[in-house]
Amino acid sequence: MRLADLRTPALVLDRAVLTANIAAMSARAKSFGIDLKPHMKTSKCAEIARLATDGHSGGLCVSTVEEVRYFAREGFRDITYAVGIAPGKLADLGPALDAGARVTLLLDDPATARAVAARAGALDLRFPVLIEIDSGMHRAGLPPESPEILEIGRVLADASHLTPAGVLTHGGQSYGARGPEDCRAAAEDERRAIVAAAETLVGAGIPCPRIAPGATPNAVHMASAEGLTEIRPGNYVFYDLHMVSIGACRPEQIAISVLATVIGHNRARNQMVIDAGALALSLDASAQHRLPEAGYGWLCDAASRGRLGDLRLGRLSQEHGVVTSDRPLPFDDLPIGARVRVLPSHSCMTAAAYPAYHLVEGGETVVDRWERTNGW
Repeated sequence: MRLADLRTPALVLDRAVLTANIAAMSARAKSFGIDLKPHMKTSKCAEIARLATDGHSGGLCVSTVEEVRYFAREGFRDITYAVGIAPGKLADLGPALDAGARVTLLLDDPATARAVAARAGALDLRFPVLIEIDSGMHRAGLPPESPEILEIGRVLADASHLTPAGVLTHGGQSYGARGPEDCRAAAEDERRAIVAAAETLVGAGIPCPRIAPGATPNAVHMASAEGLTEIRPGNYVFYDLHMVSIGACRPEQIAISVLATVIGHNRARNQMVIDAGALALSLDASAQHRLPEAGYGWLCDAASRGRLGDLRLGRLSQEHGVVTSDRPLPFDDLPIGARVRVLPSHSCMTAAAYPAYHLVEGGETVVDRWERTNGW
């Protein structure tokens, strides 16, 4: 099969770029002497997870109950559900435990910890539990100096069906970085915060075997891993224009793109329309904060993936993508029916619109189709 055979919009994955990204992050973790437990919320794909965990412990992180169950069915045995757990979701994790997986949970509230301990006991389900630390993103988690960290640790240590597994954080403030130096600073803030929390637990005699930061920009640029046991980046397998905008990667490292068809010309307004809109690409335009010319995605040649001048998506509606440029558009070079590829602003959001990846090698040759899981 070739790209020309695909119905558009279609999600395309460049195998060579993917494997290079994975190899680079694997080598980086090994250079620090720590484990790599990749976050699979970006790709949600067993084939990619096998590549990303190769050469490491085999553990991975996920964001939904469906991902827990999917990866357990696919044979993964060390799964961290890296979103705060509610007691009502524990029963849904039972099938993964029955399949032989160890599912590690995440908590950041003492009352919830007690409720989860009671519910796990009632269900006779056993879970290791990480305590979530806020290292600067201010989304979830406890400040490293919070006395509630020890309170949760003691609940876990005393529970019959829960065990202390360590601490976890996501220094996602780096997504607002202005460049590599900001990413390095965020990585160090993340490291210091989580190590301090771990030291508090260990000092009180509570085991803390895992000290687990996350965030791709931090993993790319961190200067020290002292005190850490692992890293948990996710976006790095694909990257995107947002990562380009903050200096976490180069455009040629973006592994996914959306294949689209030119369906309209408007020479008077210097606009083209493609059949990939908000439902195919998402309305996430976060790359524009640091890279105004990113728009909702860059247009590239379908075969070579070379960027087409400064062509970008300036506006999206549900099924329409409006192509704009600061120069006259090349209408004759991109007639109605021509195929283009769009590099996304946010790969996690874009990939979520599709059931599978079409793998390409050597330009236009589609060599495989890899399914992904979606939903919650």
